[in-house]
Amino acid sequence: MPGLRVATWNINSLRLRVGLLDHLVEALNPDVICLQETKVPDPLFPAEALQPLGYPHTVFRGMKGYNGVAILSRLPMEVHDAAPDWCGKGDCRHVAARISTPSGPIELHNFYVPAGGDVPDRMENPKYGHKLAFIAETRAWFAAQPGLPRTVLVGDLNIAPLENDVWSHRQLLDVVSHTPAETAGLNAWMNAGFIDAVRHFVPAEQKLFTWWSYRNKDWRIADRGRRLDHVWVTPDLRSMLKSQTILRDARDWPRGSDHVPVCVEMTV
Repeated sequence: MPGLRVATWNINSLRLRVGLLDHLVEALNPDVICLQETKVPDPLFPAEALQPLGYPHTVFRGMKGYNGVAILSRLPMEVHDAAPDWCGKGDCRHVAARISTPSGPIELHNFYVPAGGDVPDRMENPKYGHKLAFIAETRAWFAAQPGLPRTVLVGDLNIAPLENDVWSHRQLLDVVSHTPAETAGLNAWMNAGFIDAVRHFVPAEQKLFTWWSYRNKDWRIADRGRRLDHVWVTPDLRSMLKSQTILRDARDWPRGSDHVPVCVEMTV
């Protein structure tokens, strides 16, 4: 059976780091690349610079300086616009497509969930309230579509849901990205119709991170990371899962992102 490799990466400015996509393609050879925090309005999307990578099919949604998501594909795809404008903000945090594969279409959702600011209090910090509202709205929308077939959801979901998705569960319980309200909300969203494709291969008892702060110069030694980047699949794709890769070495790429790419391979 042919394989389908889907990679997700918060690139933290596409135009600034477009050259690093060569490294990603060389390391992972993905069929589909999902990017978050592209930070580029649609008219300035660097399609010409991306052309040599060999991903002729693109869908993207972006704005100046913030947020932004994109999907690059070797396989034919079409935009899938059924989802609402989350929280009514028009802030370019989600794009979806249907990917053509030998066994039929795969529906792919690429999300950039709000970071939520620094203070884990809805009243004191509206950004935190927005984050909780966003994940509640996405959960409700997917829950209203039971039995969603052949669907993959990826992205920087900005929440580390499990105890071993952070370097210290006890010390980060009051830190935005690992608070009980966030982890409960994200798990409820996932349980509305998905399984965690990366944890399918890596036991929950094992530490697993995809993000290390820029403030930590010796990030490998300290290893104070969080798993903020995720790949979920619907249960009908569980038997097709082949492997997962978290490309830790990407954290050392010149002028790299504080996130690293995550890739899941499936038979299709």
